[in-house]
Amino acid sequence: MTSVLNVHGAGPYNGYKSSRGLREDSELTRVGRGTPMGEVFRRYWLPIANVDEVTDLPLKIRILGEDLVLFRNARGEYGLIEQRCSHRGASMEYGVISERGIRCAYHGFHYAPDGTILETGAGAPIAHGGRICHGAYPVQLFQDMVFAYMGPPEAKPLFPMLDLYDHPHITVESGRAKDCINECNWLQVFENAMDPAHTVFVHVMVTGTQRGFSEEVGIIPLLEWRESDAGMYYIACRRVSDDVVWVRVLDVVMPNVVLVPPSDDAKTAGTSQRPYLATFVVPIDDENTKRVNFVFNDDRNPLRPDQRARDFGQANDRPYDERQRRPGDYDVTTGQGRIAIHAYENLTSTDYGVIGLRQVFRKTIQAVAEGRDPIGTLREEGARLRTRTQNTFVRAPRAATPEEDSELLAKTGRDVADGDFLHKWAPK
Repeated sequence: MTSVLNVHGAGPYNGYKSSRGLREDSELTRVGRGTPMGEVFRRYWLPIANVDEVTDLPLKIRILGEDLVLFRNARGEYGLIEQRCSHRGASMEYGVISERGIRCAYHGFHYAPDGTILETGAGAPIAHGGRICHGAYPVQLFQDMVFAYMGPPEAKPLFPMLDLYDHPHITVESGRAKDCINECNWLQVFENAMDPAHTVFVHVMVTGTQRGFSEEVGIIPLLEWRESDAGMYYIACRRVSDDVVWVRVLDVVMPNVVLVPPSDDAKTAGTSQRPYLATFVVPIDDENTKRVNFVFNDDRNPLRPDQRARDFGQANDRPYDERQRRPGDYDVTTGQGRIAIHAYENLTSTDYGVIGLRQVFRKTIQAVAEGRDPIGTLREEGARLRTRTQNTFVRAPRAATPEEDSELLAKTGRDVADGDFLHKWAPK
């Protein structure tokens, strides 16, 4: 693909003639109820809070532009209900948790976790024989995280189990659901994962080698992107010596999960590592996004303390001048604006992943609009979503010519992504 830089017109100093007033791609960026992408998100389970955030007080939460309250009643049952009381609209964040549910402090309306109205004000009889319910969503606990399903009840899928979750060598640990907020639209955070070229420049070449990345990340890789049954993945191949090829594979699982492989370990042929991190990119609303992490600890390659720490540049946790000198992912994604305008872009051959990911979302939007299951939906008990994310180092002597070596790298990458190298080469 050739870049055609035509946004600003011809000639230097042409800011006055640059494009103005272009709109964002609302089909992909907007997440409210009834929007195309909002309806896609509402067909999946989303992480909303850590279990230990849910105390004896209600927890106010905003997800997909909806204001909700999460609580746990005295029986230990979790409820996720609409924030405004059905009676007079008082906020249920001030509700009183009870044995069976939560009671509005204003006039005493009493709600069960599933939204059933247990009592109206002052213990009055329940109208309509209890058939009228307050808005509520089902929740599920997994690995000390509370997940919610916010779509139509009849379309609710099984919980999306990854093949990593019950891997015999991997322990799953939940991160903090409230720590990492990006003040921008969810899509520019998520599609950064399908832009492996940025790792070369942001994390090494332009700003200097950043924590969590090796100098070899600065080698521009041979890239390939593919769709999968769960979403999409890329294969990045680098020659790190005359004998060794580094294959880095990264999955995204629909609609919002990024599986991150390590990128800073010894480049020794015959070694292979699974992802150490799953990041859920969860829209708070159209202009704010939270990132929720699961950490994967493989007992064959235990995580180092620094790998458990927050990655460099992933949050607004450094002084502004330092972020200007050494920007990270947080800075380059939020720096696109609260909602990035795709019409301003001039995409090149390294952006095939971004283009492909947007196409996957549009196909998924179409599937939901037609009443079909979106990609990655599980309906069969015991089913698992296959993932390919890994760091694998292959002994592959350099070919005779650059063209032949490029072909060798491409074949090696595909063999690694499609094969069983992880089990063959991972340390015992």
